[in-house]
Amino acid sequence: MELKPNEKLSIENILKDLDKYRPKRRGWTWRKKEPGLRMGPFEYKDATTPLKNSVGLPSSKYFDWIDPQPEPVITTEIASGRFEDDIRRMRMAAWHGADHIMVIRTAGQSHMDGLIEGTPQGVGGVPITRKQVRAQRKALDIIEEEVGRPINYHSYVSGVAGPEVAVMFAEEGINGAHQDPQYNVLYRNINMVRSFVDACESKKILAWADIAQIDGAHNANATAREAWKVMPELIVQHAINSLFSEKAGIKPSNICLSTVPPTAPPAPCVYMDLPYAVALRELCDRYRMRAQMNTKYMEASAREATVTHVLNMLISKLTSADIQSTITPDEGRNVPWHIYNIEACDTAKQTLIGLDGLMEMVELKKEGPLREKVREIKERACLFMEEILEVGGYFKAVEEGFFVDSGYYPERNGDGIVRKIDGGVGNGTIFERDEDYFAPVTAHFGYNNVAQYDPDAVDDPASLIGGCTFEDPDKIVYIDELDEQDNVNVRLEETKKYRNSNLIKPEMEWMADGTVMVNMFLPVNKRVAVVAAVEFAKKMNLEDPEVINAEVMQEAEGTRIELKGKVPFDVNLDQLVIPPEPHVLSDAEIREEIEKYPMKVVCGTVGEDEHSVGMREIIDIKHGGIEQYGIEVHYLGTSVPVEKLVDAAVELNADVIMASTIISQDDIHFKNMKRIHELAVEKGIRDQVIIVAGGTQVIPEIAAKQGVDAGFGRNTRGVDVATFLVERRREMRNKK
Repeated sequence: MELKPNEKLSIENILKDLDKYRPKRRGWTWRKKEPGLRMGPFEYKDATTPLKNSVGLPSSKYFDWIDPQPEPVITTEIASGRFEDDIRRMRMAAWHGADHIMVIRTAGQSHMDGLIEGTPQGVGGVPITRKQVRAQRKALDIIEEEVGRPINYHSYVSGVAGPEVAVMFAEEGINGAHQDPQYNVLYRNINMVRSFVDACESKKILAWADIAQIDGAHNANATAREAWKVMPELIVQHAINSLFSEKAGIKPSNICLSTVPPTAPPAPCVYMDLPYAVALRELCDRYRMRAQMNTKYMEASAREATVTHVLNMLISKLTSADIQSTITPDEGRNVPWHIYNIEACDTAKQTLIGLDGLMEMVELKKEGPLREKVREIKERACLFMEEILEVGGYFKAVEEGFFVDSGYYPERNGDGIVRKIDGGVGNGTIFERDEDYFAPVTAHFGYNNVAQYDPDAVDDPASLIGGCTFEDPDKIVYIDELDEQDNVNVRLEETKKYRNSNLIKPEMEWMADGTVMVNMFLPVNKRVAVVAAVEFAKKMNLEDPEVINAEVMQEAEGTRIELKGKVPFDVNLDQLVIPPEPHVLSDAEIREEIEKYPMKVVCGTVGEDEHSVGMREIIDIKHGGIEQYGIEVHYLGTSVPVEKLVDAAVELNADVIMASTIISQDDIHFKNMKRIHELAVEKGIRDQVIIVAGGTQVIPEIAAKQGVDAGFGRNTRGVDVATFLVERRREMRNKK
C-alpha cells in the first residue's frame, strides 16, 4: 500500500486482511547522522538524514522551505482513546519530525492480569490490544515509507501481565517499551518479588526482539512532594534498572534512562537541573538518555509548557540526550488534541535545530558551582546505594520507605512510598518451575529442561516444536473483536459520512468530533470569567461547553480564557450565578491530620461489578489518590461481596469503608450502599467507621439516604474524598 501526500490515510484499508499482516522489521532504529549537511543557505553540524516528505517550520518559507532534522529521536505521545484516530495523528506527527510514536495505554491496564482482545475505546489512553498494535504498526510501515525514515513504535511492558505483553510486542514488531519493575512496585503496588521475576522474563523477551527499553525512574520526580530533592534517588533507580536490564541481556545501546529535569520556572531551573543531568550522564555513560519534561509542574497553558520544554531542551543539548520527548499541555488539562502533539514536535525540532553546533562554541566549566554540585549529587547517590545494601537490599529499602521520599538524601521527610515484600497485587504467585518445564517462547527468561528430549535443543528449545510464534507468526492466535458495541467497526460506521464524502467537521481529537477552540479575554476575575465563558458557549449552541484554560492577567482587570467557541455578543454578568468555590483542605492540612491521627481504609468495587479504574484513581498515589496523604489503604479488588468488605473492616479495625459501584440496574448501587450500612450496624461498628460510596451513577443526595456518610459522583478527585474523611472524623471526635 502506497500513500500519496494529497490523499487521506484509509483506516478501512489498514484493517483489511489484518490477520495476515506481519511486521516488516523488528528492533529500534536510531537516526543517521550527517555532519556538514547543507540545506538551503546553511551548513549543519549536528543534523541527521532529511525526510523525503515533511512539513517544515512556519519560518522555513523564508529559507526555501528547508526542514533539517536534529540528532535526537523525537517522541510524540498519543492517548486519544481511539486507535483509529491516533493513526491519523501519527501520520501528522511523522511529517513534523517525530520518529518515536509512544502510545499511552489506558489508565487501569497495568492492573489487568492478561491481554485485552478487540479494539474497545479507552479512557485516559488507548487499550493496548493485539489488533490495535497490529493496525498501528501496519499503518506506521506505510507512513515511514512515505516520510523516508524508520519510525519507532512504543508502549508499556508493566503490570501483572508484563511478560504476556512483552511477547505480544515481540510478535507484533514493537520497537520500544517502558519496562521497570520499580514502577510496578512503587506506583502500582504490585508485589515486588512478582514484579522483578516478571521483569526478568520481560527483559529477556525485549532483548530477543531488539526492543529499546525506557525506564520509569522519572515517576519519582513527578510524584515526590519536592521533586528537586529526589535527584540522588533518581540516579539510584536508573542504575538499578539499567544494570538489571543489561544482566537480563538487553544491550546497553538499547537501555534508555527516562530523565526528567527536577524543576521548572519560576525556580532557577537550569542552574538546578543542569548539574543533575551532567551527573546522570557521567555515571550512566554506557546507556542512552531520553529527556522528558517534568509533568508535576505543568498546568494547562500551552505557552508555559512550551517555555519549560525549550529550557529542558537546552539541557538536553548540553548533555547530549539521545531521545527528546515532547510532553504537551495535554498532561495538565487531559485533552489529547492533534494540534498539541504537532506543536510539541515542532517545538522540539525548532529548538534543537536552533541549537545546532552549540557545543562547538561552548563547553561546560570544569571548575566552579557546576562541578561542585555534580560531585555532590554523585556522592549522595552513592551513599544512598550503600545504605540500600546496608539495610538488606532493595526490597528492604522499599519496606522502609526509602523511595519517593522528598528529603534531599541523606535527609528523610518520612513521606516515601512503603510497600511490603509479602504484600501487593500478585503476592504469592511465584512458583518454581517443574523439572520438565518448557518455555512458551524462545527468548523466555531462565532455563528450559528439554535436554531429556533432545540435547541439541538446549540452546534452541523452540526447534522441538518447529519454532514458536517468534519464528513462525502463523502460530499466533489472532482475535478480531469481542464486543459487538464497543469496537472500531461501530465507531467507523458512526463517522462514515465524514470519511467517505466531502462533508467535514472541525476536530481536535477524533474524526468529526465537532470540537473547536476559541480564545477570549473577559474583563473580570477568574472565577467569574470561567462561568461567563460557559454562558457564551451555551448561547453559541455548543454541546458540553468546557473551559480548558484560564489565566489571570490581573485580578481586577481580566482573565484570558480558552474555550470551545467564539461569539460576537456580550454576556450580562449580572445575570450569572457564580457557584461557591469547591471546598477542599490543603494537602498540608490533610497530611498533618493523618500524621497526627492515622487512618486506615478498606475499599473495593462491590457486588458483581468489575470496574476498577475509578477506585484506583481515588486511592493510587500515582493519580493523586488518598495514598499520597499517608492514608493506609487495603484494596480488596473488584466484585467484592458487601459482607466481605464489612468483615475486612472489622478484622483490620478500619476507620473507613469505601465502596465503588458503577452498575446501576435496578438501583443495585444504592441497595449495596444500604446493605453496607446495615451490616455495619449488625457488626456493631457503625458508630466507629465512616462509610462512603462512589461511582459515575452515584447521586450524593440519594446515597446519603441509604445510610452511608457520603456519596461521590463523576469527576471526584482523591483530595475531595480525603477532605471529607478528615472533616467527618473530626466531627466524630468532637461528639465523643
